[in-house]
Amino acid sequence: MRGFISSKLTQEAVFQISKERWFNFTVPAFAGDLQMGDSRKSSRWKPGESGNPAGKKPGTGKISHLRDAIATELPEILHSLIRQAKAGDVQAAKILLEKVLPSLRATEATIEVALSTGDPLSAQARSVLHAVANGEIAPGHGAQLMASLGMAAKIGEMDELVKRVEQLEGTNARGA
Repeated sequence: MRGFISSKLTQEAVFQISKERWFNFTVPAFAGDLQMGDSRKSSRWKPGESGNPAGKKPGTGKISHLRDAIATELPEILHSLIRQAKAGDVQAAKILLEKVLPSLRATEATIEVALSTGDPLSAQARSVLHAVANGEIAPGHGAQLMASLGMAAKIGEMDELVKRVEQLEGTNARGA
């Protein structure tokens, strides 16, 4: 109830201040000279200066007091959770396991695939598909290998284009 009253009082105070500013507003003498965003009034504090230098110190709020209280009681809380989990409380066990053990992540096994670098990329792709079909490698690994072969094909095409451009430039330079 206290929070409700203080928030209501705060709302009334803000309304009162807004009302006073609205009714006491005066137009500056050189209102035509003011640009958008141009403020001629000086501020109370210099840049970087606090408006409340003797204000609330860090670590004195309700949250920090709550954390301190929990920290002093933490061993007893943990022992209680462990007792409850051992007694069969699923929620207590879940809390302990979620906070203590890291979540498991899928890992991929390293595989070896015998691809001949002398064979064309299409032959290498066929051997990857054959290995997937026979169950020698997982379909996910096969897809990754096929994507890698596709990138290798694009890189090979770029190398071929560079060679052709260099040959054309050499031919044109001799002819000129």
